[in-house]
Amino acid sequence: MAKKQKQQTAGTPAIVALTAAGVDFTTHAYEHDPAHPSYGEEAAEAMGVSPDRVFKTLVADVDGVLTVAVVPVSGSLDLKALAGAVGGKRAAMADPALAERTTGYVRGGISPLGQRKRLRTVLDASASAHATICVSAGRRGLEVELSPTALTTLTGATVAPVARP
Repeated sequence: MAKKQKQQTAGTPAIVALTAAGVDFTTHAYEHDPAHPSYGEEAAEAMGVSPDRVFKTLVADVDGVLTVAVVPVSGSLDLKALAGAVGGKRAAMADPALAERTTGYVRGGISPLGQRKRLRTVLDASASAHATICVSAGRRGLEVELSPTALTTLTGATVAPVARP
């Protein structure tokens, strides 16, 4: 099964990072619809998974430092809580072009794993309520399912309540 996953997703740095780390994961591929209004909701619908278990990767600027927030697609990012979680004062969403250049991924396909430049990461505390969660595997239409603990370990994430319903 791991061979099949490698062949299907050989080009994504996220999958390469997971494979190299020896982490248990499952990939979920689906046909991306460019007309869908939400990448995360599209992923949840396509996989038949609760939006509470599918997490989106957002890049924010916290006091001049790019920071990744991984929050459920069913909610939104609380910028003030994100700033507080990393000891900052002010947070704003990063410029999308800067987020793409820095992570090496395109918007809608930014993964918290295998980024070109490893950014500090905050995983919303709600992730620990699930045995597994899904995050982008590095391109639109491809998700990776893994344990929140594995994601925290691989990204060096801080776990904090940074999402709001």
